[in-house]
Amino acid sequence: MQRADSRMWIAIWLFCLSIGSIGMLAWNDRVRAQDDTPGGPQGAEVFNDGVAGEPNEPAPSPIPGGPADLNLLTLLLQGGVFMVPLVALSVVVATITIERALVVRRSTVLPTVLVRELAELGRASGGFDPRQAYRVCQAYPSAAARVIQAMLTKVGRPQSEVEHSVAEASQREAERLHGNVRWLSLSAQVAPLVGLLGTVWGMIQAFYDTTQLAPGQNKSEALAEGIYTALVTTLYGLIVAIPAAIAAHWFEGRIIRLFHQIDELAFSLFPQVERFEGKVRFSRQED
Repeated sequence: MQRADSRMWIAIWLFCLSIGSIGMLAWNDRVRAQDDTPGGPQGAEVFNDGVAGEPNEPAPSPIPGGPADLNLLTLLLQGGVFMVPLVALSVVVATITIERALVVRRSTVLPTVLVRELAELGRASGGFDPRQAYRVCQAYPSAAARVIQAMLTKVGRPQSEVEHSVAEASQREAERLHGNVRWLSLSAQVAPLVGLLGTVWGMIQAFYDTTQLAPGQNKSEALAEGIYTALVTTLYGLIVAIPAAIAAHWFEGRIIRLFHQIDELAFSLFPQVERFEGKVRFSRQED
């Protein structure tokens, strides 16, 4: 439990660090874009070609939200209240992705040293010792070790019962590793819907605002500004959903491949424990 908590805190710290880096990059891009605009901080006076001393008319300042100001941080601040659940989903996706990347590794699910020592016990001159194999599994706690332990506790019983115990333990361990991956799949499905909901609400708000404009005001400009702001939530919904879907698919495939190898390990030990059928009974209390 302490190891899992430490991994979670490491994941949260790494995510906060990445968010801070992205924010700094976005802020630098915005400052650079403002510095490059005519009439910006340089304050240089522009003159007509061929006419000395006569300044041009001041260059128009960029439209707020125009290309010079358009970046992810600015859009994030303009997205409205629907950006709150999207930011929360992004925190969930980033944290679970890092946490699963630390957990779903071969060294933690199927340690190589565990496979090697079990293979050495199978080649031992005195024959395979279930009690010694059980102690090896205790020395390297992992999903594979728990599956093998479930098999070893059925030594001496019918082979069908041993196989059933292995299948149940393997399914139980796979479900445990799939637990947080389901949250990634759920986030990948929910984030675009939240973004679409925010866009629909923004469109409704934009059209409503145009009906409240006084006669003579530019309704098309106000409508265009409202629509592009409304589309921000859909953009961020996709930004959250696409990495979440990719990560969920990768973790699911990784877990399936690892448990195929665990099943192969268990099947390779079946001949070693089959010869004890009806001759000896082994349980955890005997260790």
